[in-house]
Amino acid sequence: MVESGLGDCLEVDWLQDIAQRVLRTQGLDSRTEVDLVIASQGKVQALNRQYLGRDWPTDVIAFSLRANDDQGQELSFVLPPDGVTRLGEVIISYPQAVAQAGELGHSVKKEVAILIIHGVLHLLGYRDDEPELKRQMMAKQDELLSTIEGEVSF
Repeated sequence: MVESGLGDCLEVDWLQDIAQRVLRTQGLDSRTEVDLVIASQGKVQALNRQYLGRDWPTDVIAFSLRANDDQGQELSFVLPPDGVTRLGEVIISYPQAVAQAGELGHSVKKEVAILIIHGVLHLLGYRDDEPELKRQMMAKQDELLSTIEGEVSF
């Protein structure tokens, strides 16, 4: 979903293609689903405040539909009758992506692709809240970006 007036240069098919490529590179098939939302800075900040207790802007938020126990181990549940695994939702701040693309000197599309990769990795259980975990996640993010960059134009 793209909020009205946002992301006029982003086609829904392109966004879906990037997300599907990330899932495929991680060994997931077409029966795995991720919801992707391109939103305003205000909307993302409101979600960050409401659900994560952080009252500041951010570039991407991921809400997982997978349940974990107290030790962070994934709990197994019966799949829905349609057999589709729904990982969760990735919400990207389009204005933040534009700003970061400018700061880093690359296209907005490349920055949005990076944020999609980052959000999907969070849904797959990657964390970046500790230095070593962040290093591992960023290495995987860079690896996926390199793979996708060779297949898709940014």
